[in-house]
Amino acid sequence: MATQRIADILKNGQPDESVTIQGWVRTKRELKNFAFMEVNDGSSMASLQVVLNPQLPNYNDLLKKINTGASVEVTGVLVASQGKGQRIEVQANHLKVYGESDPETYPLQKKRHSFEFLRTIGHLRSRTNTLGAVFRVRNAASNAIHQFFQKKGFLWIHTPLITASDCEGAGELFTVTSLDLKQIPRLDSEEIDFEQDFFGRQAYLTVSGQLEAEVMAMSFKNVYTFGPTFRAENSNTSRHLAEFWMVEPEIAFCDLQGDMDLAEEFLKYIFQYVLENCAEDMEFFNQRIDNTVLATADNIINNDFERITYTEAIALLEKADRKFEFPVEWGADLQSEHERYLAEELFKKPVIVRDYPKGIKAFYMRLNDDDKTVAAMDVLAPKIGEIIGGSQREERLDILEKRIQETEMSPEDLWWYLDLRRYGTVPHAGFGLGFERLVQFMTGMGNIRDVIPFPRTPLSAEF
Repeated sequence: MATQRIADILKNGQPDESVTIQGWVRTKRELKNFAFMEVNDGSSMASLQVVLNPQLPNYNDLLKKINTGASVEVTGVLVASQGKGQRIEVQANHLKVYGESDPETYPLQKKRHSFEFLRTIGHLRSRTNTLGAVFRVRNAASNAIHQFFQKKGFLWIHTPLITASDCEGAGELFTVTSLDLKQIPRLDSEEIDFEQDFFGRQAYLTVSGQLEAEVMAMSFKNVYTFGPTFRAENSNTSRHLAEFWMVEPEIAFCDLQGDMDLAEEFLKYIFQYVLENCAEDMEFFNQRIDNTVLATADNIINNDFERITYTEAIALLEKADRKFEFPVEWGADLQSEHERYLAEELFKKPVIVRDYPKGIKAFYMRLNDDDKTVAAMDVLAPKIGEIIGGSQREERLDILEKRIQETEMSPEDLWWYLDLRRYGTVPHAGFGLGFERLVQFMTGMGNIRDVIPFPRTPLSAEF
C-alpha cells in the first residue's frame, strides 16, 4: 500500500480506511494492555496517534525500540478516536522500525527548548513544532512568490552567484578565489595579482541579482530573481545573515508609481496565500510566539498602504512626541526606530516612503527633477521596519554616467550596464525583498537565524 501524508489523513481520513504512514515517533505511552505513540512526518503540526495492541508480532521487542525520535512505518485501520483533541487514530496491524533512537542521548525531549539551544543541534531542530511550522510557512511563501509572478507573465531568471560587480558599492563582499592561500601571487606593489586567479580578475559572491535582472528585463520586459545572496557584513544581530535569499523583480516600461503598486499587491498576495495554506501553523505562531501575528497579516491584506515622501517623513518624525536614539535630519537615512514609528505608531499600517536624498542611495536610482532626490521607495511594515526597497532605475545614459562618477565607481567595470542605456533604453523599475525578513515578519520569530534551515552568520558555518 502506498504511504499517505499524515496531514491528508488528519484532514480527510474516515473510519475503516486502511492507511500506511511513515514518520518519526514524537511520544510513546505504555498502558497495561496496549500502548499509544504519536507519529509525525513533517506534513503538519499535528501528529497522528497510533494504538499498538499486544497482538502485534514481536510486541514487547517493538515497544523497546520505539522511543522518541525513532523512525517507523505503520499500517493499520483508521478508527474514531476516544481521546480529546483528535478525530481519528490508527489501530496498527503492522509496525516496522527503520531506525532506533537512544532515549538517553536524544536531545529533543517533550519539553520546551530554547531557540538558542536548538541552534546548537541544527541537524535535528526542524523536528520541533516551532521550526517545523516555520519551514512549512517558508515553503508556502516561496510557492506564493512564484505563483504571483508567473500569473503576471514574469520570467523567472537565474542570475549568477559569482559576479565581478558590487551592485550596492558597499564593499561587504565575499571574495571567490582558487588561489593557493599559502602562496598568494603579488604584484610589485604587494597587491594581490588577481590576473592569476581562476577568472583572471577579482570575483565575489553576489550581493544582488538586480543588475543582471535589468539585462534580462531589456529583452523580456518583466522578470524576477529568487535566489541566495551574500553579505560579508560582520553583524551578529537578530536581523542579519551572511547568506540569505532575495526576491527581485525588474519591470521594463515602468515608473516608480508602478513599482510601488506592484510591491503592495505582492505583499498582500503572499500573506493571503500563507494564511489560506498554513492556517494551523499561523495559529500556532499567534498562540505561542507572538499574539499579534494574525492581526499583522490582516493589517497587511486589508489596508491600502500609506504613501509619503521622504521629506514628509522627516517632517512627521521631527514633530513626533518622543525622543529617538538617532537624530532626525533631512539627508540622513531613516533608522529602524524611525521606520517603525511611522508604520507602527503614526499610521498603524504599512507605509511606502519615496523620493530619498540622492546622497544616501545607490548610483542606479533615477535622479528626480529637483536634482536632490532619487525615485527610490521603501515599504515599511509595523514591527520590522523596512521590508522592501526599490526604485525606478536611471535610464538616461548621460545622467547615469555622471552618477557613476559622483559615487567614484568605475565606468569601465560597468560598460555592459551603460550599453543597456545606449541600445534601446526604456524607463524601468524594480525592488528587492529579503525573504528571511519576510518569513520572520510573518511568523513573529524573534531571530532571523530561526527562519532559515542552515543559518550562516559570523563564526557559524557548521555544516
